[in-house]
Amino acid sequence: MRQAVVNTEDHPIMKNQIIACAALASALLSAPSFAQENAACKDLPSHAELQAALAQARGVANGGFNLDMWGSVVNRDGVVCAVAFTGTGRGSQWPGSRVISAQKANTANAFSLPGFALSTANLYAAVQPGGSLFGLQESNPVDTSVAYKGPSSNYGGANDPMVGAKIGGINVFGGGLALYNSSGVLVGAIGVSGDTSCADHNIAWRTRNGLDLDYVPAGPGPAGKEDNINYKGAVPVPSLQNDFSHPTCPIAGNDAASAISAALPNTK
Repeated sequence: MRQAVVNTEDHPIMKNQIIACAALASALLSAPSFAQENAACKDLPSHAELQAALAQARGVANGGFNLDMWGSVVNRDGVVCAVAFTGTGRGSQWPGSRVISAQKANTANAFSLPGFALSTANLYAAVQPGGSLFGLQESNPVDTSVAYKGPSSNYGGANDPMVGAKIGGINVFGGGLALYNSSGVLVGAIGVSGDTSCADHNIAWRTRNGLDLDYVPAGPGPAGKEDNINYKGAVPVPSLQNDFSHPTCPIAGNDAASAISAALPNTK
């Protein structure tokens, strides 16, 4: 028996149903489920939590120009989990700092270990010409298809286009810190950008503390501060003696940075 062939052109309702089902099937096959994305970031702050902690950290004296900031968080696989800003809109802070914040988070995550943390500030001296890690900053470029995909109106929101993708990138000045939970487990990293590199580090340091993800095990920073910024031999630029130092950031002839993060605990 021959089966009847239905012409969907003669049945517009059926045609619309078929198109809708096909679109739904395509979406389910091509995109990770919400549950998968949520699981990948379950140990990390939400957009709202990041935004609140970042705003609180930015609201106190941190040196620099007292500018609004971008902040990004990545998980241990380098997937962006949250992006936020502190100003009234995405144009209230340097537009270029959105990607830099994610780049810093990627760097701190990529070069920290369960037992040894490296902040982006710790990498500055070693990557200078003649330094032991010269060229590191060129090793993992940013994925521009992730960094700049639109719509721009979503930048810094809960649905920022970077969220759920791997950003890549290496940044070697202050503002990126690994995140360790209360069990000492390395769960990812945070990056902050929008002011001088010293202020970026201080705001990242305070934000991490506010998120209760600063149970840092060890690192090359000043004694007792693990992955803190290190100004040893850093005036006006660091030495190349593998001291993991960083230059000071004098504003109006006065560097207000070094005493700030040193006064904040990063172990509980």
